[in-house]
Amino acid sequence: MMEQYLRETPLLDFSVSSIQQLIKSRNWKSLDPYLRIRRIYDFVRDEILFGYNADDSIPASAVLADGYGQCNTKGTLLMALFRGTGIPCRMHGFTVDKQLQKGAMTGIVYKSAPREIVHSWVEVYLEGVWYELEAFILDRAYLSQLQRLNPACTGAFCGYGVAVKNFRNPMIDFNRNSTYIQSEAICQDFGIYDCPDDFFGQHRQQLSAIKGLLYRNFGRHLMNYHIKKIRNSKQ
Repeated sequence: MMEQYLRETPLLDFSVSSIQQLIKSRNWKSLDPYLRIRRIYDFVRDEILFGYNADDSIPASAVLADGYGQCNTKGTLLMALFRGTGIPCRMHGFTVDKQLQKGAMTGIVYKSAPREIVHSWVEVYLEGVWYELEAFILDRAYLSQLQRLNPACTGAFCGYGVAVKNFRNPMIDFNRNSTYIQSEAICQDFGIYDCPDDFFGQHRQQLSAIKGLLYRNFGRHLMNYHIKKIRNSKQ
């Protein structure tokens, strides 16, 4: 029954050499399933930095090559690494209110974005339980800087890629539990998909051809600049 959650797809291209070399170098296959999930999760969360790629539907190997990603692209890489090491996983699709991106998105980029943005998290199977994993989206260094720059916030927070009830102590570490970092901004629930290929085949960001071109060539670079500025802030 788990075969559908272990198969390779064009986006989950875990047999490519770069992903296989990564799996081998980290020795993930030698770990028990729990530690394997935890180490892979930590790698994608913290070593693949929060940032915006050219498109949602790029293969895992391209996300790894970029070295950064957001919910949909980092999720693709996380799934590929799970499946490449024998861990069953699936995708859950949503939309989120664009307000959670305010600050990372600014000016005309924010104004021109659709009200609801396509979003997803990964669900991983361990010891008979499906766990919802979302907090891999933001690297710890970026989130820590956001917390430092907003010392007065002790409750809910929405913006800069975050939408949580407890800004000081969000559930971001995997220890046989679900993790969340943007879930408080969810609008629509599209349900569960076997793979990102199926999800993105049905749900795409609602951008016109011109807005899509502007995003790829201008908007995302500006967003990545703001994110990097926050991560490296010395204030």
